[in-house]
Amino acid sequence: MKQVITLLTSLFLLSGCLILNNEGEDSAIESRGAHLLRDVYLYEKKEQDLLWTLIDDRTGEEVISIHLSELDYQVGKGIDKQKAARLAKELALGIDQSLINPSITREGIIKPGRNRVILSEQELVDKLLSLAYSNKRLLLPIYTEEPKVTVEDLELIKNSLLSTYSTNFNPNVVGRSVNIKLSSQAIDHYVIGPNEIFSFNKVVGQRTKERGYQEAIEIINKEFVTGIGGGICQTSSTLFNAIDGAGLEVVERYSHSREIGYVPANRDATVSWGGPDFKFRNNYDIPLLITTETNLQTGKIEVQVYGPSVPGKLLVTTD
Repeated sequence: MKQVITLLTSLFLLSGCLILNNEGEDSAIESRGAHLLRDVYLYEKKEQDLLWTLIDDRTGEEVISIHLSELDYQVGKGIDKQKAARLAKELALGIDQSLINPSITREGIIKPGRNRVILSEQELVDKLLSLAYSNKRLLLPIYTEEPKVTVEDLELIKNSLLSTYSTNFNPNVVGRSVNIKLSSQAIDHYVIGPNEIFSFNKVVGQRTKERGYQEAIEIINKEFVTGIGGGICQTSSTLFNAIDGAGLEVVERYSHSREIGYVPANRDATVSWGGPDFKFRNNYDIPLLITTETNLQTGKIEVQVYGPSVPGKLLVTTD
């Protein structure tokens, strides 16, 4: 009889434990913390529910939908940071665009500018790493900046010459002449807004055969050597003397390792892709216009700087 009572009691207690386990399942999960609860929830969701939608907050349009598996989601760890960074970089390539000021064609036609658009990659990564599953929608951190130059500004400066400078070259040296022509065209009718810095390398771009640049003599370490783009330093040196005559601030300039013939000593500006650059700042509170004229018959390059007939006030800069 005592053994029967003991057996019944054990069965009763065992049954009670089973009931308690079933009834206390939710509370047991909650005790593991909100993060683990989300992980369990995700595992139980259907494939179409494991998506985050990234939205362009400028237009409200969907840019892309990302499945958590694409970001190597792991229970207890979240998404992979490197995968998030790679996604941010890929999105930035399709969103970012450089600022372009309004410009004037050689025929005097004013062309509108373009805003600078930047996707903050680091900010996007931080948002992805901290995004709650329940949100499922993320506004991309996209920032825009309007040009400092207006079309009205250009109407004031397009006919007022502040400074000009010209140099001569041998038009029979074909490769060098072509390089001077191409590089001068790259800076022709370039508008520089107030306090903006002009970088010769950035504006002209890399000198390659694919872009039409040819082999020509250039100076490297006091030696004359042949290289793609030889001769463009005459363009940068002519530009230096023109902007210096207009009173602009030189930010970065290097002289050749030996004297050259097309400008006086120490009045040159050597440049090379990935090396020395020529930079200057428009330190006036008005936009300025750079124009060029290159004649392959006479062998002459001229650079002009246009602005209002009375230059604007000098800006106070901190760098």
